[in-house]
Amino acid sequence: MDRERGDRGRRLLDGLVALALLVIGLAGTAPAGLNQGVEAGPAAYPLVVVAALAVAVRRRWPLATLAVVTAASTAYLVLGYPYGPILLSFFVAVYTVAAFRPARLAASAAGVALLVLLTHVFVGVRPPGLVGLMPAAAWVVVPFAVGVTVRLGRENAARSRTDEARRLADAERLRVAREVHDVVGHGLAAIHLQAEIALHLLARKPEQAEAALTAISRTSKEALDELRVTLTVVRRDEAADERAPAPGLAQLPQLRERLAGAGLPVTVEVEGPPRPLPVAVDLAAYRVVQEALTNVLRHAGPATATIRLRYAPTEVAVEVTDTGRGAAAQAGPAGGYGLAGMRERVTALGGSFAAGPASAGGFRVSATLPLEEVT
Repeated sequence: MDRERGDRGRRLLDGLVALALLVIGLAGTAPAGLNQGVEAGPAAYPLVVVAALAVAVRRRWPLATLAVVTAASTAYLVLGYPYGPILLSFFVAVYTVAAFRPARLAASAAGVALLVLLTHVFVGVRPPGLVGLMPAAAWVVVPFAVGVTVRLGRENAARSRTDEARRLADAERLRVAREVHDVVGHGLAAIHLQAEIALHLLARKPEQAEAALTAISRTSKEALDELRVTLTVVRRDEAADERAPAPGLAQLPQLRERLAGAGLPVTVEVEGPPRPLPVAVDLAAYRVVQEALTNVLRHAGPATATIRLRYAPTEVAVEVTDTGRGAAAQAGPAGGYGLAGMRERVTALGGSFAAGPASAGGFRVSATLPLEEVT
């Protein structure tokens, strides 16, 4: 629909341009002749009308329009009629070819139009001779240069839009990949440990194994629901799944419960009154906590963890510490994708991030996210 409306608008605009050229041609040809001391004969006005009306289809058939206007303008000048408004139609036709056709084709068409137009310089009722070369050439060179400039500007703008769309798409894919990594990594780590517990207890304490299997079922469902919400951006033809809320610090109690079922006791400490946060900040803070606890679950061994949240007027800070095996086990040989992903999330929002050994042993991850810079 938008494209059809745009096409109709362009056709209407071309029709108005043709009408304006027709009015100017009919009204201005006689005064131009008086000014030059040349009478506009009876054949002048039909040629002016043909040249003006041809412009109405200039964008649909640029080359045909240029051919018709060139023929009418050349005939007009060969018959000895005065330089006048008919050349405005020629100007528009050359400009259109230069602006809407490839450079090589446009240059060839404009060159042929120039050669045809120059015939009046040497033949006709009143050939101006060599002094007419410069004015005739100007009526081709000037509109051609303007049209090429417009076309190059339009192509550059289109390339810029394409590059920007590609950049945004790449950024969105990276964001989705990071989200999927966090969701799947955390869910699988919790499910793995709960499955190990269930296998260990299945023969001796089946009732406790049943509880572990129930936790596996609940954790997998929550992870799938969260993954579905994350991937909604990729499936734009479907409405967002409302079964799972958007991830944020409000989901910390559920996260804590899942990890407790996986064998990781987690304590939450809050400083300052909790309040609603910008969506991007809320998600980043939650993912930092989730990924840090997932690392504890995977690498720290038997341990406990503490989450500290601090709400300040201009920022929110999160810190996760554990009592596990420390930096070497959690960071890995190259720092780990998880830590790099957390750092990217935080710095993208203008915050600060730190990860390393805790002073009392174990590992510490902290992030501070500004509130005033996020809209």
